Amino acid sequence: QLQLVESGGGLVQPGGSLRLSCATSGFTLSSYAVGWFRQAPGKEREGVSCISSSGIRTYYADSVKGRFTISRDNAKNTVYLQMNSLKPEDTAVYYCAAQFGSCRLRAAEYDYWGQGTQVTVSS
Repeated sequence: QLQLVESGGGLVQPGGSLRLSCATSGFTLSSYAVGWFRQAPGKEREGVSCISSSGIRTYYADSVKGRFTISRDNAKNTVYLQMNSLKPEDTAVYYCAAQFGSCRLRAAEYDYWGQGTQVTVSS
């Protein structure tokens, strides 16, 4: 059974850091691009970052560029999102997703999704 499980969310003060993890099972992660998406209350789901199956290509939304870093460890079947200099507007439920294709920030292209982890940035 293919699964993606996010962890690492929580409450952090503005300017703080969190590292999200996306642990996968039931499929060969090295064949899939993985994306991170987020959804704040009352807003549409938006793409945050993605990484190609090889890890060579990464892409970031303008709103997080320079602050977030995506990485993957195919041997551990895990993808990470390091989030630094967090802002209140980063508050959302964060989801990881996988697709057998290119690294793109279009949610509709992703086939498999985790349940999400809450990130709250507040003082």
